[in-house]
Amino acid sequence: MSVVSPSLHQPSAEASEDKLADLVRRSFGADLTLAAMPGGASTRRYFRLTLNGGKTAVAMFVPEGGRPEEVQKAHDGARWPFLEVRDLLAEHGVDVPDVLAEDTAHGWLVIEDLGDETLANWLLKNPGDREGLYRKAVCDLARAQNELASLPEGCVVASRTFDFDLLRWEIEHFKEWGLDARDKPLAAADLAAWSRIADRLARRVAELPSGFVHRDYQSRNIMVVPDGDGPRLVWIDFQDALLGPRVYDLVALLNDSYQSFDRAFVEARLAEYADAAALSRGFSKESRGRLQSEFDLVTVQRKLKDAGRFVFIDRQKGNPSFLKFVTPTIAKVAGALERLAPHDPDMAELREILKRTLPDEIPG
Repeated sequence: MSVVSPSLHQPSAEASEDKLADLVRRSFGADLTLAAMPGGASTRRYFRLTLNGGKTAVAMFVPEGGRPEEVQKAHDGARWPFLEVRDLLAEHGVDVPDVLAEDTAHGWLVIEDLGDETLANWLLKNPGDREGLYRKAVCDLARAQNELASLPEGCVVASRTFDFDLLRWEIEHFKEWGLDARDKPLAAADLAAWSRIADRLARRVAELPSGFVHRDYQSRNIMVVPDGDGPRLVWIDFQDALLGPRVYDLVALLNDSYQSFDRAFVEARLAEYADAAALSRGFSKESRGRLQSEFDLVTVQRKLKDAGRFVFIDRQKGNPSFLKFVTPTIAKVAGALERLAPHDPDMAELREILKRTLPDEIPG
């Protein structure tokens, strides 16, 4: 089958299966035996391969990788962000999947099979492991941020930033999909205030102390792999890593839309993170209150975006599976606003606007 695609179309995994078969034969001396695996909200697709002797691996198909412009980049020696970030993390001691074979010109990678136990799945079967695994997750994050405080010249992570424009777009994404698309528009009298507060919120988040950000460090993007010395926590889905607020990944992890934690659990993990980060990131005991304020502020921005994104995925991609998380995600925004409101006029006003707009999800 041909993998050459018109410039306006991306190849499908099925259309380039022969390229994967060639890669598997060259790399492992095996015939292609594969089974589709569940994916998330992205366009990437995953397949479990059975190799010689019953060993398994995972084939990841990236449709964008087979576009003519991406093929040319591969020929010119450019690497996929997934591969560049993976190597960066591995070199700095972060547990990430091994890459076993690659044919990026045709959209394929073969990576280590980590099993099916995301942190989210593991906790459904082993709820008693929650505190220990989350303690490890926040300490792993702190160590990674410390290690990645200085990035190599030309690193793709350093070329991308959570700047005002991106943050402001994400807030507007919530308005478009979390409000307007659900027939819950802002009242005309609230539009100007919303715009003003959204501008200031994006600017404030952009100006927070920054560092390496995975961008989606949550329970579906951390694999739990049993090991003799205790479970490994392996990072996945890190290809969009960039520079941004130091607490951004903490928000993704501890205000995960797919999990529910009480405030005491969150505060305990924040304290553990601060202890692990203290040596190089300036978290004295006196500054931990500021860490919690940063955490709440980023929670407002991130979880508004998430709530809107879940509706977008339903309406634009035909995947309604995330809709059940919209209301719990908005509740996390409401909790952060409640903590911020007494000393933050912008957040107090935003809270009132959202209470008027979403009375069923943010009760008065």
